[in-house]
Amino acid sequence: MAASEFHPIDQAAPGLATRALRAIETILGVAVAVVLAVLLFTVLVTVCLRYFFGTGFIGAEDLGIWLHVALIALGAPLSLNSALAMRLDVFVRMLPEKLQKVTRIGADVFTVLSALILAFGGSEIMTMLGGISPTLGLPEWIRFGFLGAGGALILMVLLLQRIAEGKILAVALSLTLGVALYAGIPHISFDLDWPPSILLGLIAALGLLLAAPLPHAFLAAAYVAIAFGSSLPEPAIVSSTVTGISKFLLLAIPFFLLAGGLLTASGVANQLVRFAAAMVGHRRAGLAQTTLLTSVLFSGASGSSVANAAFGASTFQPELVKHGYPPAQGAAIIAATSVLDNIIPPSIAFLILASATNLSVGALLVGGFFAGGLMAICLAVAIHLTVREQVPLARASAKQRGQSAVQAIPAFGLGVIVVVGIRIGIVTTTEAAALAAFYTLLLGIGARLGILSLYATFRQAAVEAAAIGLLIGTAGPFAFLLAVDDVSSLIAHLTTTLGGSALAVILLSNVILFAVGLVLDIGAAILLFGPILLPAAVAAGIDPIQFGVIIVVNLMIHGLTPPLGMLIFVVSGVTRIPASELFRAVVPYLLALLVSLAILCAWAIIF
Repeated sequence: MAASEFHPIDQAAPGLATRALRAIETILGVAVAVVLAVLLFTVLVTVCLRYFFGTGFIGAEDLGIWLHVALIALGAPLSLNSALAMRLDVFVRMLPEKLQKVTRIGADVFTVLSALILAFGGSEIMTMLGGISPTLGLPEWIRFGFLGAGGALILMVLLLQRIAEGKILAVALSLTLGVALYAGIPHISFDLDWPPSILLGLIAALGLLLAAPLPHAFLAAAYVAIAFGSSLPEPAIVSSTVTGISKFLLLAIPFFLLAGGLLTASGVANQLVRFAAAMVGHRRAGLAQTTLLTSVLFSGASGSSVANAAFGASTFQPELVKHGYPPAQGAAIIAATSVLDNIIPPSIAFLILASATNLSVGALLVGGFFAGGLMAICLAVAIHLTVREQVPLARASAKQRGQSAVQAIPAFGLGVIVVVGIRIGIVTTTEAAALAAFYTLLLGIGARLGILSLYATFRQAAVEAAAIGLLIGTAGPFAFLLAVDDVSSLIAHLTTTLGGSALAVILLSNVILFAVGLVLDIGAAILLFGPILLPAAVAAGIDPIQFGVIIVVNLMIHGLTPPLGMLIFVVSGVTRIPASELFRAVVPYLLALLVSLAILCAWAIIF
């Protein structure tokens, strides 16, 4: 009797949860799109006031930072079940189904714990923090309250997702374990001689093995490390997270993502494809070389390798197969050429590096041009040697080349705005990114994009930016403990042991970056190890800009390596080709990129 009474409820729960989840996701989607639009408007107004009227309004920069924190808090829940969650699930997929269910529960425990840390840690800071923002006239606790609300939203969305999937018992167990850990950690103490940063890394690694989202693994590990003597209590963990994302420079990330999305939605990206085909399509492996040249040109627009990988997989893969390319080889070429987007300016990776190390963004962008050009040449040679194209493209006439060049001018204008504006100091990096987004918005309006298309583009850019922003913030406590444990001195001691030369620093740094790049997202690896490795490089006489470029190039190559291989998995998801086949097919192009990295290292040592 009791079972029959509860059966209708069990059947109704997933349906109710699905409807509630859709409603919340719709509300959050609209909210993040609106916040991004307001953020863009705020920065553009600031630029206009300064250059046309010689004035501005007090608090513009702080308002932008606060809106960015709000964007991250509202957008983070929307990326829980997407590739943006940055889950390392390659090991979980190798397990039997029963064990996979156990690991999913474990991964959700990390998410529950991180959500509770944000929610209650944010609330605690709100009650402790006093003072008024001198520029905005608002209480300072509001900025920290945004992430507290974000934690509550993450927990709510997770519960609804699992209930909608019919995993009521599993999510109840995850919630119980997460709450128990959250309540118990402050009352537990383990006396170990290991540095807290090492323990934090091991706990985060456990979260990664269970396929927990990378930001949640960092945040939960920072909290659990309290039991092992960490000097960061819960409020300090949340404060460090908020501080990590409260940088005006980071506002450039959502603007660059928006520019890339609008460029694709408006059709201007396809004009780059036609121009590239007219230039190199008739050569040997012409369509593959067209893919490469398009990636080089598109790099000046999106600044995101993931965006270019998705665009290239949907645009070029069918044509490559049609022209006789083996499907895996064609997809591997697309993944390999997508590496360039985070090297050739504008580059989100260089923005993250600049925010972590205070290196000049403009100088890094110039270095990115040199490195990106070298990598493109090495890839072109590899493509020429490995591709046996069956159906070459027709040679374009001079008139067709001229027409394609004229049609591509709008896309080239975007690169001019960004790179020239930053390099000669007309605008800041964030302002240049805002102008780029506004420019592509005008292109989209000119292409008669509808309101729904514009909304979808703003929403996607906002969610992607929120996922990246949360990663940047949650890497803050880990970076702090690495600094407290003086890991940089350990690196310096190792380089001294190896001779202390530029060669020793380069070799050791590359080994470290190769190791961490296998399991860490490029953003997290830059934030954690950029500030540690850079002082040793400078002490060895290596130019810091050249070394910064080497860091980014090294870590970007890991977009093609197992087990993480983000670019491989993005292309695999679009083309439906198994990732294992792509990892094998990409080897020649991976070797070409390693050759380019070796040349960059030799250049840094010699010059």
